[in-house]
Amino acid sequence: MNKFIFVSGGVCSSLGKGVAASSIGALLESRGLNVRMVKCDPYINVDAGTMSPYQHGEVYVTDDGAQTDLDLGNYARFTKGNLSQANSITTGQVYEAVIRKEREGKYDGKCVQVIPHITDEIKRRILAVSKEENDTDVVIIEIGGTVGDIESVPFLEVARQMIHEYGKKNALSVHLTLIPEVAGGELKTKPTQHSVKSMQEMGIQPDILICRSPVMLDEPTRNKIAQFTNVDYDAVLISPNIDTTIYQIPLVFFEQKMDLVLMRKMGVELRHADMRLWKALMEQYNSRKGKVRIGIVGKYMDSHDTYTSLYEALFHASLECGTEAELVKIDSSLLEKTENIDSILNNIDGILIPGVMTVSNEDKNENGIDGMIKAAQWARINKKPFFGICLGMYVMLNEWTKNILNKSDDICAGFTLNETMRLGAGETVLEDGTFVLSAYGKKKISERRRCRYKFTDQYRDDIIKSGLKAAGFSPDGKSIECVEWPDSENHPWSAAVQFHPEYKSKPMAASPLFKGFISACLAAK
Repeated sequence: MNKFIFVSGGVCSSLGKGVAASSIGALLESRGLNVRMVKCDPYINVDAGTMSPYQHGEVYVTDDGAQTDLDLGNYARFTKGNLSQANSITTGQVYEAVIRKEREGKYDGKCVQVIPHITDEIKRRILAVSKEENDTDVVIIEIGGTVGDIESVPFLEVARQMIHEYGKKNALSVHLTLIPEVAGGELKTKPTQHSVKSMQEMGIQPDILICRSPVMLDEPTRNKIAQFTNVDYDAVLISPNIDTTIYQIPLVFFEQKMDLVLMRKMGVELRHADMRLWKALMEQYNSRKGKVRIGIVGKYMDSHDTYTSLYEALFHASLECGTEAELVKIDSSLLEKTENIDSILNNIDGILIPGVMTVSNEDKNENGIDGMIKAAQWARINKKPFFGICLGMYVMLNEWTKNILNKSDDICAGFTLNETMRLGAGETVLEDGTFVLSAYGKKKISERRRCRYKFTDQYRDDIIKSGLKAAGFSPDGKSIECVEWPDSENHPWSAAVQFHPEYKSKPMAASPLFKGFISACLAAK
């Protein structure tokens, strides 16, 4: 029988449930268990595809083209299990499926209700993930939102039902709460007590508590929490604030023996824990030398979650290169307002222009594009490594046609919402003598796309004749997927690609293109 671990949160949002759930997955994998991850999102949107990055952060895309919550990106970076549309469950998907079944007469004329019809549909989807692969041992289900939110109630009810149906050894509750620090440095446990009480009112007794705290908790405080929450003392664990990297968290939990507590409660035979890769990663982190300053020029720069996968990919690449990547976030609209672009880009070692992270009405306005074009021109003229992703490819093309071919019109299909989205994995064939081929080391690659622009053929011949390199094509040769500045520019490194290589980057396996970019920035510096 599969084991199920439900991860919920209390007190407030943004405590790090996604990283905690991912770290639990990493710990269990280190013990030789096969783990699958599921995110239950309470919002009524069917998926994250049209949501504002300011409200929801980035959209993470899977191989099968699912547009999901950014936590699936954490799952992919921390654990090994496959991720697809099935691993992302939203209230919108659930209600859509139930209403469709009702219209088709699947419920035999019964009154359709939250219990059992909505909860049964949620359970069906969770169980489907558990059965997708025959060797799945544990399914970790992260329930979005905070206990007490009305939107989360159906998902918590599913957790309650499954814990009751499968028994405590087969279905566990892990609850993440906050231990705030008040004036004078005193740590308060009352919010955690109230959060657990709210869970108990839902019919769920947490088996493990993870207390998000500024510091590690002492023994008396842990004893107090255990006593007032009915949680075993050794199952009261701490997730302290850390000043290194989120990839240290599996080791923090390992030192507190979280994996042993989980396996004991699940009745799983103890196996040797292999944490060598995580320890090696932290050794890499602590042995870094020097830094490169990467100028990221785009929209939504004041929200870190907007480009989570991008920032993590830069971190992964810098680790493998043995250096630190200092991210300098530059709102492209600022570059449009200044005549002296050097005053903003001074001391930048490389320029990266990311894709647009939303397809909402916010993007009907093209503010900031001219600033991105100015940044691309600055990188080309000043021989700074340049990396363009998705929209960044069209910025590179527009800069070339504007300043080299002296053409004023855009060469992309336009910034409208009517373009067909290209979503999920797709192949690209790379050309000889290019930076992208040198980075990947093979002619045919597969990367994920989330693009609503299409390169038109209007200037294709002119661009090729002018020297700009078409560095990669779709397998049928009809679509240009990568471009680079020509050899005549004598540029240290440039690549602009249609796809999003950041989605597949991992802390122990950096994206080849990001590694090539960081290496070039180091060399040029």
